[in-house]
Amino acid sequence: MRIIHTADLHLGQVLYQSYGRADEHDHFFSQLQDWCREHRPDVLLVSGDVFDIQQPGASVKEAFTRHFVNLIESCPDMTVVITAGNHDSASRLHADRAIWKRSGVHIVGVPPMNDPPADDDKWMEDFIVRTGSGYIVALPYVTGGREDVIQRLLDKVAGENTDGKPVVMMGHLAVTGVDVTGHDLEIGTLRTQSVESLGKGYDYLALGHIHMPQTIGHPEDVFKEEVTYPSGVVRYSGSALHVSCDETYPHSVSLVEIGGHGGDVTVKQLRIDQKRHFYVLPEDPDKSFVSSDEALAAVKEFADEKGSGYFRLRVAYEAALPSDFNQSVYEIIKVYDEQVRYNPKIIWTGVPHKDKTETLVFEVAELQQMTDPMKFVEKTSDRYQGLNIEDLREVFREVEEEIKSKGDK
Repeated sequence: MRIIHTADLHLGQVLYQSYGRADEHDHFFSQLQDWCREHRPDVLLVSGDVFDIQQPGASVKEAFTRHFVNLIESCPDMTVVITAGNHDSASRLHADRAIWKRSGVHIVGVPPMNDPPADDDKWMEDFIVRTGSGYIVALPYVTGGREDVIQRLLDKVAGENTDGKPVVMMGHLAVTGVDVTGHDLEIGTLRTQSVESLGKGYDYLALGHIHMPQTIGHPEDVFKEEVTYPSGVVRYSGSALHVSCDETYPHSVSLVEIGGHGGDVTVKQLRIDQKRHFYVLPEDPDKSFVSSDEALAAVKEFADEKGSGYFRLRVAYEAALPSDFNQSVYEIIKVYDEQVRYNPKIIWTGVPHKDKTETLVFEVAELQQMTDPMKFVEKTSDRYQGLNIEDLREVFREVEEEIKSKGDK
C-alpha cells in the first residue's frame, strides 16, 4: 500500500491581520499534484486542519474544491481521505461528504459518539474506508479519550482483514513525546494523549496538529530522507506551510510504503518548497537593533535583497522607537506589492535596568497568551523594588474568591 500523508493545510489563513496566503497554497498544491502524478499513491491522507477558521469564505471554499478536483483528475484511481482538525468546523466539513464520496474523496468531520451501542456496528461505516490495497480508520479531531471506540474500530477491521492488508489510522491530536518546536506558545497548555490510548492493530498512524514532521519515538530520524520501521509507526507529516519564524525546520509530506499488515513501513520525506520564507532581523541571533534608523535601514536592505518573505524585528530595550515606527516600516515595503511582509510584534531584548546583567527576551505574543496576571508579575518582578510577591499573590486570591462568590449569587 502506498500513501501520501499530509496535514494542517490551513486554507484561508491570514497572517498579521492583512496577508492572505492563497498563492502560497497554490504553490504547495502544485507540488502535491506533481508528487501524486509521479508516485501514483493508492491513498492521499489529509489529517485535519483543512481550513484555518471554522467559517471560511466563499473564495477559500472554492480553492479547496479546485485543489482537490485537480488532484482527483491527476490521479483518478487514487482514494482521498480528509478528516477534520481543531481549526475546522466538523459539521460543515462533514456536510458535503456524500457528494465528494462519488469522486473517491472520503470526508470525515464529526467524530464518533462517546458510547456507541454495543450491539450495533453500523456507526463504524462512517469511519472505516476500505480500498483495494488496505483499510483506513479515519478519525477526526476529538476532545477526551475514546479508547474503547477506537479499539472497536480497529477490531472490526481486524475481523475483516483476512488477506493481511495494511491498516492505517488517522488522528488529529498531540501525543506524548511529540516535539512541539514551533508551538512554543502552547507549551504548558498543550493537551497530549498517550500513543497507547490510540489502540492496537494499525500499521501506520497518520497524525496532524503538530507542524514539525516527525516519527514518534525516533527523534534521530527527523531529517532523514528515507527510513524503514517495523509495523506500528506513529507519524506527523507536518504542516503544508510554515506559519512563523519559529518553524525554521524543513517541511515535507510523507510518502509511505506498507508491504502488508504487520510488515515493514518505509517513510520517505518529500521536501516542500515554500514560496515565502520567514526571517528575524538581524539574522544573527546574537544581535539586536539599537536604533530606529538602524532597523529601518536593515528593512530596506532586506526588502531589496530578498524581494519576498515574512520578517520580524529584534530590537534592544534601549532603542527609542518613534510612535510612527511601524508605519515607517510599512512605507518602505509597500512598493513590493505585499511580497515583503511585516510581523509588527517586535522581539524586545536586552537589559531593562542598568544594574541587571542577564538578558531578557519577552515577546508580545507571549503576553497575549497569558490568562493569569501573576505570571506577568513573576516574569517582571525584578523591575519593582520592594515588591512582596507573596502578599500580591494573596491579594489576587482574595479578589478571585470575591468574584467567584458574586458569580454564585
